[in-house]
Amino acid sequence: MEQRMTIIGLGVKDLKASTTFYEEKFGWKKTNASNEFISFFQLNGILLSLYPKDKLAEDAEVSPEGSGFKAFTLAYNTRSQQEVDAIINTLRAKGVTIIKEPQKVFWGGYSSYVADIDNNLWEVAYNPYLALDEAGNALE
Repeated sequence: MEQRMTIIGLGVKDLKASTTFYEEKFGWKKTNASNEFISFFQLNGILLSLYPKDKLAEDAEVSPEGSGFKAFTLAYNTRSQQEVDAIINTLRAKGVTIIKEPQKVFWGGYSSYVADIDNNLWEVAYNPYLALDEAGNALE
């Protein structure tokens, strides 16, 4: 198996509302492959898909029940601490729930956490040890 990821799929309670969140709060654009049953957002070489939680659970043959911490986070890395602050201030103004205010963290970076409407946690972070190319892809 190649060392890569193609799609991050998030099971959502309300597809239309979740799609609107990513379009209006994050300012992202759906791909042409999106339709009334699923939404796709092109990230740097990876797709983010939004699909109804019950349908995703059915496809995986697992129960859709469960709440609390999902044991994973999604991350958006920036090129500076100031960029973290600017993004968080923009998201706050748009009514996005800020879980953790921007702050210096134990590993030497600077980060904050926000939640989408299904309580998926997004870290917005500056990591001084992680170089990004012009497109925002992580470099070794």
